[in-house]
Amino acid sequence: MDFPEEHKEYVKVRADFMPDGRIIPLMFKTEDGQKTVIDRVVDIRMAPALKAGGQGMRYTCRIGENMIYLFHDRDFWFVEEI
Repeated sequence: MDFPEEHKEYVKVRADFMPDGRIIPLMFKTEDGQKTVIDRVVDIRMAPALKAGGQGMRYTCRIGENMIYLFHDRDFWFVEEI
């Protein structure tokens, strides 16, 4: 099954790498240069990207009053449209 790329936006991520191996994203930057600071990571789990396709570590992040899914899939990070 092919998924449309319109639901997936690849981003650059700045993160803390913890001594126990966890990765905690702090902010991300879109291809157009827009920077977004993550207020809080609410949940971290392996999960499929239902709209964008693929699977990876899904970070449920709060940005202001909004929630987004940030995925780490092997060497790539992307935001899935919710």
